[in-house]
Amino acid sequence: MDVPEQSVIRWQKAEGAVICAVGIWLYAGAETVLPVWAAVLVFFALDLSFLGYLFGRRFGAVCYNLVHVYAFGAVTLALGHLWHAPLGWELGALWLAHCGFDRMLGYGLKTMQGFEFTHLGRIGRARNS
Repeated sequence: MDVPEQSVIRWQKAEGAVICAVGIWLYAGAETVLPVWAAVLVFFALDLSFLGYLFGRRFGAVCYNLVHVYAFGAVTLALGHLWHAPLGWELGALWLAHCGFDRMLGYGLKTMQGFEFTHLGRIGRARNS
């Protein structure tokens, strides 16, 4: 797999930081239904999608990527707004914030090669080899 240019990676990390900040801003402006402790759990619970790797690299990558694309957070946020459902709005905002947070830290969408292979390059200890 080709490693993206460093400038591209920096731009995607910056984009992730902006999406994270916007998601948190949208959550903060929401008519909150979730207590703060539950919002923190929801924010980090999305990473449980890595458990798909228990069933193989391909299944794990699909599970992880389905949960970590911006589109699903955006759709959840939009539906929460359209249906006047504050919980949907909150979940969508937290979902977007989480995906942006991960990208900001360099955790990209996974390839079928394994968990440490992402569209932003390798992560973890493998990055240095």
